[in-house]
Amino acid sequence: MQVIRLEALSDNYIFLLYDRTQNIAAAVDPAEAEPVFRKLTELNTKLVAIFNTHHHHDHVGGNQQLMQKFPETIVYAGAEDRGRIPGQTVFLEDGDHVQFGDRMAEVIFVPGHTRAHIAYYFPPEVAGEPGDLFCGDTLFAGGCGRIFEGTPAQMVNSLNKLRSLPDNTQVWCAHEYTLKNLQFALTVDGENADLQKRFDEVKAYRNQGKATIPSTIGVEKRTNPFLRWEQPTLQSAAKSNDPVQTFARIRGMKDRF
Repeated sequence: MQVIRLEALSDNYIFLLYDRTQNIAAAVDPAEAEPVFRKLTELNTKLVAIFNTHHHHDHVGGNQQLMQKFPETIVYAGAEDRGRIPGQTVFLEDGDHVQFGDRMAEVIFVPGHTRAHIAYYFPPEVAGEPGDLFCGDTLFAGGCGRIFEGTPAQMVNSLNKLRSLPDNTQVWCAHEYTLKNLQFALTVDGENADLQKRFDEVKAYRNQGKATIPSTIGVEKRTNPFLRWEQPTLQSAAKSNDPVQTFARIRGMKDRF
């Protein structure tokens, strides 16, 4: 399974999954249809599935156009998003599995950003190789999504599920927010040498117009303040030693950043 990153809207990423052997493709969170159509034409392949993580328009905006051209496309999304995902045909629960080509993904229920948010984790085909996590707006490179429909406790639980994945897991998040996220991270975890180094690397990447996605779980655990609520530095910044309160206060600071 090849993962192809497509740019959309102002800062979104759509991920096209391509199985060369079977010559089929699937779109993860198609914000708009045109970038997907262009890549499908270039590959001379067809769309068989859409994997949505949540209902926000910048993740489902291309669903209907894609289905019009490929009417047999199966649309997967969380069961609790029923009625909010255009064309949804499969209603997924935590622990369900979905198939694409010869790869099987586990569905992880990660509420917080929205009440029904899910992520898709494709374990590696070969032991020791990296798996692939498609996490929508729950976990970002250097950050996490705003809490719109959930609670800080839900978000901590959801992020804890994701940080429990193997360190070499590739994190395919849906926005190019990394530089701004790391600028904020330095305000609450500025003595973190790994974070300082990552910020310099990301700044250089963005100055060259390069994408910063995918990240990895290991990198996020070392540098992302929203996975580090147990660290004394973050607790000091939040003036709390309670993990959920630490997370909530750091998230509030980011909202105002």
